[in-house]
Amino acid sequence: MEYLAQPAGRQKRLAVLIDADNAQAGIIKNLLDEVAKYGIASVKRIYGNWTTPQLQPWKDVLLSHSIVPIQQFGYSTGKNATDSALIIDAMDLLHAGNLDGFCIVSSDSDFTRLASRIRESGLVVFGFGERKTPKPFVDACDKFIFTEILRSPEAAAGHAGVPRREIPGIGTAQSDPRFLRLLRSSVEDSSDDQGWAELGLVGSNLQKKCPEFDARNYGFRKFFDLIDSLRIFEIDERQAKDQSGKIIYIREKQQKRSRQIRRNTRR
Repeated sequence: MEYLAQPAGRQKRLAVLIDADNAQAGIIKNLLDEVAKYGIASVKRIYGNWTTPQLQPWKDVLLSHSIVPIQQFGYSTGKNATDSALIIDAMDLLHAGNLDGFCIVSSDSDFTRLASRIRESGLVVFGFGERKTPKPFVDACDKFIFTEILRSPEAAAGHAGVPRREIPGIGTAQSDPRFLRLLRSSVEDSSDDQGWAELGLVGSNLQKKCPEFDARNYGFRKFFDLIDSLRIFEIDERQAKDQSGKIIYIREKQQKRSRQIRRNTRR
């Protein structure tokens, strides 16, 4: 989400580690553009058995994107030596102490413990994988981006006059009760006595509770556009105290809040 991007001058140094067996070469440009929102890709490595024809699409794009291929032979059937090589390199990079975070590109749950270990050391972890990625790996990351939105230009459109398309398996925000529940709780956690909550803080709290949340999953470029489309929140733009710009605040509309108060009173 947009509020995670770092201002110029304090960019995070990131290692981008790609599991070639579990990622598609067609997303690489948009993936690296996405990584650039969060920091500088100081290390870019991709792991696989480059003697096999299955990785030819990756071979065609490595040079143009300055990605270093790491050869890993499959020593025995049914054993994923590629995963092991990626994990060993990640730990070496972690202990070198030159990085601020990692981008792990895979839909494989084998990297769950790696993501947890990196976060235990105080570094940020961005995960990239398909919608089918097991939930434990998703939850082990600080933020997880579904690569379907990197393959689909329409999914990132979400502005007037452009049709929106949601990621299969997620649907619309209005039809996602889990998202609505987490959104309401995030607004409540961030709100003042009048129920107003700063939008950026709401987004940060929501991201902590749901690493895979991204407005683009529902066809919107920005978090604000998604919030506005729900029509369940009042929106207030206020001048920042330092006069540097506007700050957006939201709260549930009065009718919905009154119903909630009555329900709480009955309890």
